[in-house]
Amino acid sequence: MRKLIWVFTVLLIVSCKTKNKDFVTLKGTIKIPNLEKITIENRTYSKEITIQKDGTFSDTLKVTDGIHLIANGNDRATLFLKNGYNLTLQFKGEKLSEGILFEGIGSETNTFLDNKSSFYLSDMGDPKAYFKLDKEAYEAKLVDAKATLQTFKDQATNLDSTIRSMDSRNDKSFFNYIASNYEMNHKNMVRFAKGKKSPIFKNYENYNGGKTSLSDLKGKYVYIDVWATWCNPCKAEIPYLKTLEKEFHGTNIEFVSISVDKPNAYENWKTMVKTENLEGIQLFADNNFDSDFIVEYGINSIPRFILIDPEGNIVDANADRPSNPKLRELFIELGI
Repeated sequence: MRKLIWVFTVLLIVSCKTKNKDFVTLKGTIKIPNLEKITIENRTYSKEITIQKDGTFSDTLKVTDGIHLIANGNDRATLFLKNGYNLTLQFKGEKLSEGILFEGIGSETNTFLDNKSSFYLSDMGDPKAYFKLDKEAYEAKLVDAKATLQTFKDQATNLDSTIRSMDSRNDKSFFNYIASNYEMNHKNMVRFAKGKKSPIFKNYENYNGGKTSLSDLKGKYVYIDVWATWCNPCKAEIPYLKTLEKEFHGTNIEFVSISVDKPNAYENWKTMVKTENLEGIQLFADNNFDSDFIVEYGINSIPRFILIDPEGNIVDANADRPSNPKLRELFIELGI
């Protein structure tokens, strides 16, 4: 009888110890010098965490289970937080986005997310890296990519079911997009390969007055943003574009925004340029999506970005968006 009471007592203690807490514990070390705080946030939640002088932090959070961002301004990384998690974070570099090593309860799911983030920020997560390849190399790259993703899944045997379901949908969407767009994009990437002469635009109306042609900009790199006032993804890039324009102001590059709005939205275009204080060269295409320049580049969705060299040759017919740090790196590599 005593033995049974003892066993029951042990089980009760273990049960109490393993009962899920109704909060998340986060602690770790960050390598960003003199950083005073970071933010944990999602659409409905935000909390600042104080960073000690030695770069360490520790806090508790009561969250709604799901995806959160750990942020220092625009430098962000993804976390999956669930009440009961007890996580230790070790940042790999001086940027949060460079990756995190996780330990503790919840580490397996978050390590999986960190691996997936690294994948999609790499060459394997860039559709253009597939589109530029011939058929044999393209198919081999697909096999490698799928094997890499499967390895992540195999390593995460206790992956949270919410993330597993969401992740499967995301991967399926990614590979379906590549498969359905490979033929057309591969053809265009061969046609508009680096070094080939760019299609040109002539006499587009300039917001500041007069007409502007691509030939007027010869001697400088030209980064073209094809957009429209109704395009929300286009407008989301505006702050990043402004930052780039400011950083590279006075160098050998011109930033050109070409609106493909229809004539009935002409006044909307003028108003937005003024109210948003849009900089660079603001142009209005002569025939929206049916403009020769737009048609020749095969542009059927926006935003679309194009980089042209000082001689009018293509550097990248489907360049990175301003929000992608790789674009700035390319500018520096080109000596802009």
